[in-house]
Formats: sequence, C-alpha cells, structure tokens
Amino acid sequence: MENAINIKGVTKTYDAFQLEQVDIKLPSGYIMGVIGENGAGKTTVIKAMLGLVHLDAGQIELLGKPFAVQDRELKEHIGVVMDSCNFPEDMRVKDIDKVMASCYRTWNRADFHEYALKFRLPEDKKIKDYSSGMKMKLSIAVALSHDSRLLILDEATTGLDPIVRDEVLEIFRDFVQDDRNSVFISSHILSDLEKICDYITFLHEGKVIFSESKDSLLETYGILKCSKADFQAVDEAAVVACREGAFGVEALVKRAGVNPAFTIDDASIEDIMVYFVKEGTR
Repeated sequence: MENAINIKGVTKTYDAFQLEQVDIKLPSGYIMGVIGENGAGKTTVIKAMLGLVHLDAGQIELLGKPFAVQDRELKEHIGVVMDSCNFPEDMRVKDIDKVMASCYRTWNRADFHEYALKFRLPEDKKIKDYSSGMKMKLSIAVALSHDSRLLILDEATTGLDPIVRDEVLEIFRDFVQDDRNSVFISSHILSDLEKICDYITFLHEGKVIFSESKDSLLETYGILKCSKADFQAVDEAAVVACREGAFGVEALVKRAGVNPAFTIDDASIEDIMVYFVKEGTR
C-alpha cells in the first residue's frame, strides 16, 4: 500500500524549540489526526510538509514522491486549509474561480461551483461578509477543486459552531471514500478527530509520543478506578500514569497487563493525551 505521507527523521531547531526525529506514516485512503498542546510542533510539521521551513535533517515524501517546493505537478494534488481564510476580502466566488484557474492547471471550475452550491456559499457576497463557517467552507471548496489527493489541514475546524464542524467532518469522510485520497488534520477539538480519524499522531515538546491507528489506541488503553490498596496489586508495567484522590486512584493502564477482575472503563483520545502529558507516573 502506498503511503500518502512518509516523514522520516525530520528535525528542525529554533532558539527555544526543537522538532526532533519525527517519523510519521499515513497510508493512502485514510485520515490522520495530529494532536498535542500548543507549541508541541504540529504547525511546524505541517509547514515542513509544505516546504515552508528549511529542515535541519530528515526526508518528506507526499503521495509517493519526495516533496520539493518547485514540484508544481505534485502541488497540484495537495489541498491546504489553514485556520484562517487568506483570500482578499473584496473577492467573490466568481473572482476566486478566475484566480485559481490561473494558478492550477488541474483547476475544475465545475467542481468548484458544485461545492459552492453544496456548501451554500452566496456567490454575490464578498468574502468580508461571510461568516467564519462560510470562509472555512470556501477554503475547503478550493482545496477540493484542483484534483487534490491529499488534504493538509491546520486547525481547520477551530472557531466553527458544532453544526458546521459536523458538516465539514462529513466532507472529509466523503473525500476518503476514494482510496486514493487522504487527509492530515491537526486540531485541538479531540472529539472531532475521534469521530473521523483512522490514525492518531501525538506530538509533545517536538517529539512523537505515538503514531498509530485510533482503534489500536482505544483497544490498548483504558481507565482503571480502584482503591489505593487494590492499586498496589496492579502490575507497574501496565500503568502509564495515575492520580490519587481522597477516595482512591484513577490510572491510564494497558488493558492487557491488568487482572481481568478489575473493571476498566474506556478511555477517550483526550484521556490518553492528558495522562501521557500531565499526570504523575507511579
């Protein structure tokens, strides 16, 4: 199976931050969510993928080809959506259509107007009169209208109301129904990623803590709640992190290493992230 994304040993050093030996693989036809606190390196990874930062080390392949800024043919098939709409505010849909047709040889005017209709984007309004949700859907319509095979999205759902977010997530689900298409999306809204993602990559302080299938993560980890006395009987190797309260212990554990006599609740992606970062180890 071809990888839509293959990031190997990517390193970038700044004065107060280092992206260190990042390895990420996303098979074609799937959605990967990238999580991590502010400053963890999510946007730096995306900028590296787009050739916007000079790497100290490492290699990046997109859609099976080494990425190069000057590779126009490859860029024709990569749709990018950032957390803000960057089109001039006085433009209308028809203006954007004309500009994009001059930028992309693969620009499909029929697809763009179909998306504009589907997303209920008023063609007679200037962008400055659009809501934040309309602006985001406009950016997505553009990203989908030049034969994109890979969507790269940085906080693309931030600031949208729940109804619009759900609509946008459905668009991404539909996009990967074609197994040549893939999505790489960073977001602080972890419940959104849990709904749609096949893979999760967790960045913390510039390092990849894990990058694996969502189902595997949810099957591997769970939340154990028990008394302090009972917790002493839990195999230390199965405990990722824990916190003690007045009435007992709550811990993120590897299910396979815990006695079946204990009740283990399901953990969300947010639970897993928070325990890995914030809670004390045993």
